[in-house]
Parts: sequence; structure tokens; C-alpha cells
Amino acid sequence: MTLAAPPQAPAPQDAAEMAKIANRIRRDVIRMVHAAGCGHPGGPLGLAEIFATLYFQELRLDPENSEHPLRDRLILSNGHCCAVLYSSLARRGFFPVEKLHTFRKFGSPLQGHPHRGALPGIEMSTGSLGNGVSVAAGMALAAKMDRLDSRIYAITSDGESQEGQPWEMATAAAHYGLGNLTLLLDWNGIQIDGRTEDVMNPGDIGAKYAAFGWHVQEIDGHDFQDLSAALAAAKAETERPSLLACRTIIGKGVSYMEDVSDFHGMAPDDEQAILALKELGDPSPDDLDHASPGLWST
Repeated sequence: MTLAAPPQAPAPQDAAEMAKIANRIRRDVIRMVHAAGCGHPGGPLGLAEIFATLYFQELRLDPENSEHPLRDRLILSNGHCCAVLYSSLARRGFFPVEKLHTFRKFGSPLQGHPHRGALPGIEMSTGSLGNGVSVAAGMALAAKMDRLDSRIYAITSDGESQEGQPWEMATAAAHYGLGNLTLLLDWNGIQIDGRTEDVMNPGDIGAKYAAFGWHVQEIDGHDFQDLSAALAAAKAETERPSLLACRTIIGKGVSYMEDVSDFHGMAPDDEQAILALKELGDPSPDDLDHASPGLWST
């Protein structure tokens, strides 16, 4: 059987345009979590540049055929950060952006953790930490065995690295030489109970992966040039899995949320949401009627 050609990645954009995309994602995150009255704003805000780079520059996907057999795949292993994933999928055209206001509402497909089958573009139901990275390694191994050109990406975190399962995955991925697997580590130093070094210090996570035989690059997770260069280097490394150890700031872009553990899992109130939207340049920051379609069109 002859497979169709793989989907194409989006056309490259300059740093200014990518910054606009990341900022739009951040505004979506604030509106989604505020509309729900619950959720996790800090992590998604800190991942905006990473997701903008992946979905609007790197990933070969087809929104019209979300199950394309030669597509790249991304798993959000730290599934509680799903607001940034939903925004990215909607902005890439997988479903209408107006659905974003239903985040975490009863009956909505945009639940508090990604659910495979509820929305196009969701590759795995995640939430229990450690599972997503393991499935990503399995997908990479399957693609390698089938000699497919697909690349597998997974988002992980320093908090997730306190689990044992990721290190079993790290052993297996190196053993099988999964050069088609790239993990992006959201290394912000914070989890729901405080600073990771105080809760359960994971140490130098990048050095640990390197000791397991991975290709490791430590980068600024908010720098588009760093991200693009590191992703290109990961693709050039065909014999080893790659880790991009991305130094990030939780709550990035919203002054009162940056590096504050409370906003790992706390929604902004009305006053805080308006302030955040103003800081992010939202054209209608005082309008908190998130069901209004016009708010999602800018």
C-alpha cells in the first residue's frame, strides 16, 4: 500500500509574528480559565512560545484530516495544562475558536484534561503524570518499526519528572534509539504545592536524561530562535531521542502571575482577568462575556 505524502508544516514566520501568536494564545488561556472559574492558568501561559512554535511552525498536521497516518504527533503529558493545547488546536483550525469559552463546562469536549476522541488533534487522554511520555515513546517505536517519517513530540514538566515512570521511558527510548522522539521539558521550578526543589528536588533533569543516553539541549523556552534551532538539531539527531530542557516562567506575560505557585491551579477573578487581558493587549479587556463570538475573532 502506498501512503499519501505527509502533511506540510506551516510556512515559517518571523519572530514578531510568532510573538503575536503566543500572545493570542495567552489571551485565550485567560478567557478560558476565567470563564470556567477554575483550571490551571500558570503552566499554559508559560508554554505559549513552545506551543506557538510547534503548532505554527514545526508540526506537520492537517486540520482537515486530523488522523492522517503520516502526521506528526504531540502528546501533552502534563495534561492539566490543556488550555494552551486547546487554544493552539483552535487557532490552527482543528475546531472553531468560539468553542473555547466552553472550557471545563459540563458536556463540553474541552474538559480539564485532554480526552482522545472528544476533539480532533488530541492524540491521547492525559492527566496521570508519567503516562503521556511513555505512550509517546511507544508511538515513536511503532513509527520506527513501520519506517514512517512521522515525528513524535511530548510536553513534560519538572514536576512530572518526580514520578518514576518517565525514567523507565527514558531507558527504553535510549535503548531503542528513538531518534524520532523529542520531549520538551517545561522547567519552571514550580508545581501545585510550591517550588519543585522544596517538594521533591528533581535535580539537574537535563543531566539525568543525558546520563540515560539522550541528546539534551538546555534552552530559553520563551525564545523563538532558541526553540527553532533546538528543534532543528533534534531532527538532525537520528540515533538518539532528544530532550529540549526549556527554562520557562510560570504565568509568563501576566505580571502578577509570573513565578507564583498559587496560579498553578487558581483561576483569576474578574479584576485579575481584566488586568491580565490589559497587560496582554486584548482589544476588549473589560468585556468578560466570554460567550460573545466577537471576543475570539481578534
